[in-house]
Amino acid sequence: MRETQDEAVEVEEFWRGLGLPGLIDVHTHFMPERVLKKVWAYFDAVGPMTGVPWPITYRDAEDERVGRLREFGVRAFTAMIYPHKPGMAAWLNDWACGFAARTPDCLHTGTFFPEPGAADEVRRTIEAGAAIFKAHLQVGAYDPTDRLLDDVWGTLAESGTPVVTHCGSGPVPGRHTGPGPIGAVLARHPRLRLIVAHMGTPEYAEFLDLADRFPNVHLDTTMVFTDFTERLAPFPPDLLPRLTHHQNRILLGTDFPNIPYSYAHALDALARLGLDDTWLRAVCFTNATRLFASAPAVRRLSGTPD
Repeated sequence: MRETQDEAVEVEEFWRGLGLPGLIDVHTHFMPERVLKKVWAYFDAVGPMTGVPWPITYRDAEDERVGRLREFGVRAFTAMIYPHKPGMAAWLNDWACGFAARTPDCLHTGTFFPEPGAADEVRRTIEAGAAIFKAHLQVGAYDPTDRLLDDVWGTLAESGTPVVTHCGSGPVPGRHTGPGPIGAVLARHPRLRLIVAHMGTPEYAEFLDLADRFPNVHLDTTMVFTDFTERLAPFPPDLLPRLTHHQNRILLGTDFPNIPYSYAHALDALARLGLDDTWLRAVCFTNATRLFASAPAVRRLSGTPD
């Protein structure tokens, strides 16, 4: 407990030093326990795959993980869920709806899979209050240009609902990862509010190129710049000016609880980039308040009633 308290103090010093009321983390994972255990088993095995051990830092019970984020001053967060086979998305969406109902600081999160009825399921989930979706092209091993998903992307684009998408090729490439497949989706649906998870690790430049081309493309900072990722896929220093150029479309993400280091280290990794406090404030709070202005978890921060 003492270590937790010390880290909470460190995290609070970070956001208070920026004059912020807290943090908004758009890439955190909460999911049914049996699914999360399988995810943790995957990360336990990633070490042999990458040659770098991946210990889960916050392998705690659900209520303890929620409490830890609140202790850190994370005012709004997500429940990133994702299916790996047909017939799973609706069940995950129902679980996430219940989680958001009992966790008012969670941005209600949804997901989908390329299967008949996928667009109807996405519409149902949006009508139930979903403020953000998650798509995982690596784990799901599906082509985002699959025609079964065309109406899904169209529905998300028309509704303005952001979708965090793991489309980069890290930590190990997938059949449909990289900027090409998701770039084809953006060409069909240029209004799509796509949030590129992990800033597209390791194809940083290519995904920044997509942000240049499409004004609704955002990127999250999940795991990028940390010592862990710098060993595997270092961020090129010559790209730092492009982070400033796109500072209004970069969002704090951490992958909590599935990270092999402390939450405080993820924030320190951002601070040591040497970009100014205006950039850090935008990334850690302001950009998300704008993107999710209508979500109850964010409206509460300004005292706006549901």
